[in-house]
Amino acid sequence: MSETRVSPLHYLLLVGIPAIVLALVLWFGPDQQSTLATITSNTPHGAVVSAGTSSAVPIAEAATTSAPKATASANVKVGLLVAQLLVVLIAARATGYLLERIGQPSVIGEMLAGILLGPSILGALLPDVSTTLFPAESLGFLSALSQLGVLMFLFLVGLHLDLNSLRRQAGAAVIASHASIAAPFTMGVVLAVWLYPKVAPSNVAFAPFALFVGAAMSVTAFPVLARILEDKGLTKTPLGGLAIACAAVDDVTAWCLLAAVVALVRANGVATTLLFTLGGSLAFVIVMLKVARPMLARLAEKPLVNGRIGASTMGVVIVTVLSSALVTEWLGIHALFGAFLAGVAMPRAHAFPEAVASQLSDLLVILLLPLFFAYTGLRTRFDLIAAGDGLLITVAVLVVAVAGKVGGTAFAARLSGQSWRDAGALGVLMNTRGLMELVVLHMGLDLGVISPELFAMMVVMALVTTVMTAPLLAVVRAPSLSLSDSLLTVSGDHPRPSQR
Repeated sequence: MSETRVSPLHYLLLVGIPAIVLALVLWFGPDQQSTLATITSNTPHGAVVSAGTSSAVPIAEAATTSAPKATASANVKVGLLVAQLLVVLIAARATGYLLERIGQPSVIGEMLAGILLGPSILGALLPDVSTTLFPAESLGFLSALSQLGVLMFLFLVGLHLDLNSLRRQAGAAVIASHASIAAPFTMGVVLAVWLYPKVAPSNVAFAPFALFVGAAMSVTAFPVLARILEDKGLTKTPLGGLAIACAAVDDVTAWCLLAAVVALVRANGVATTLLFTLGGSLAFVIVMLKVARPMLARLAEKPLVNGRIGASTMGVVIVTVLSSALVTEWLGIHALFGAFLAGVAMPRAHAFPEAVASQLSDLLVILLLPLFFAYTGLRTRFDLIAAGDGLLITVAVLVVAVAGKVGGTAFAARLSGQSWRDAGALGVLMNTRGLMELVVLHMGLDLGVISPELFAMMVVMALVTTVMTAPLLAVVRAPSLSLSDSLLTVSGDHPRPSQR
């Protein structure tokens, strides 16, 4: 890997210009047919305003016209819940195994399993089976369990944030990762000008819609990226170290931007509410990092027993995660941000993170996250894509997402002194979206910022960008190909060489 050069001029070029374009698009964007102020604070949390009406509709109902509505009922039988868990678990493990056999991370198979169990596949092929297995009154429980899984997943993402690597590669990581956010974010906002009259929900102003589309385009899946690096033997290489550092900076920056967008949406255009949310969130971050983190450091001083931490210590960890999530939910930026922040605040000494992760990962990976994928599938209707300009919009979303993420990262890395091959490889790696993208999309659907149509389109984008990472990385890093040959290979103009 080439010597890294970092220039403030490069940073201004790669981040400043997109910021100016972003401001111009938001200022001169489409006229708002209605503003967020029309969605009063009396609108129930997790509801959207349906098209052509001012009445609040539960988000699960808005998201699934023909799919079952997610409602909670105490009358759901334990046997049905157990049957759902069995089906989800078997489908996730089977598809994950199959995808691993063809060189893809198992998480992609689990994502596909969720789609297979949804209304677009199982519901279309075997509607009676789908209705019997996933009746409307049972989906609230699946949703609750899946949200718990996502909370703990975000906590582990924060826990695995390598702060030392971040400091060592600060210069190159910051410029590359911020460019990898600025480019797709700005391109997403520009694309939103076209998307807004076509797929935006009714009574959502252009600015929140455009900002959320931009934020959704900017996400990188840190865990999936780390898994791909490990599978390809790149973890200990300079490229792997830079990719991990970039993904870490990307995570922090993207989640901060997303928190601001969520705060804007939940504030409903009320300046005082927005000020309370942003000010309170900043104060809470300071408290967690400057006060709670030194106190939590004492947890790592307790000796491990057979590589495991004690039940009382784990209890403190869980209470911290849930308390932090509750505070950020109360502040108005979403519980997931609190879980992520709790992970960042946890101690890193004495193998403490590894012990916590090992004790939480099994239940999380084997059961809770597959439930989240299944719930995603139950909310995704691909028939909405087939209607009207759906396919064209889906292709546009995919092209903008890939071009912004790969192009922005690669160009920044090249300006920082990397070779074209390493710069291209870094861009491909940062284009991995995976589970993180699905988390963001659920957040937007729950808030009513994106429509069920756009949700389905972006689920496709999340799947495709994650699946393409490993094969495209092999092409870009192929030593026998020049950069131009690699690009031609990706486009299909040359046969792809045999790759591991």
